[in-house]
Amino acid sequence: MNIGERLRFVRKSKNKSIYKISKETGISQNHISGIELGKRQPTIDTLYRITKPLGITLAELFNENAETVFLSENEKILIENYRCLPDDKAAMLLNLSNMLK
Repeated sequence: MNIGERLRFVRKSKNKSIYKISKETGISQNHISGIELGKRQPTIDTLYRITKPLGITLAELFNENAETVFLSENEKILIENYRCLPDDKAAMLLNLSNMLK
């Protein structure tokens, strides 16, 4: 999958329109559409600006692993909180999550 196809896939999976991305980034709809269709080659800055409202990183965009999962904002918060905990409290959080599922 090329970068334009990947952007389109992520955008649609996040239920975002080109119009909305355009408004959030200041990048024209025509330019975003051109990137998605493979007619334009984006700069890294442009890709960064587009991925930000999609809630993904450039690394996630370039990862071609078909099993890639895009984290929700709540999932990102949970992971960040987990990483800040000392080992004993992280283990307790993991045990709690296992009990709740």
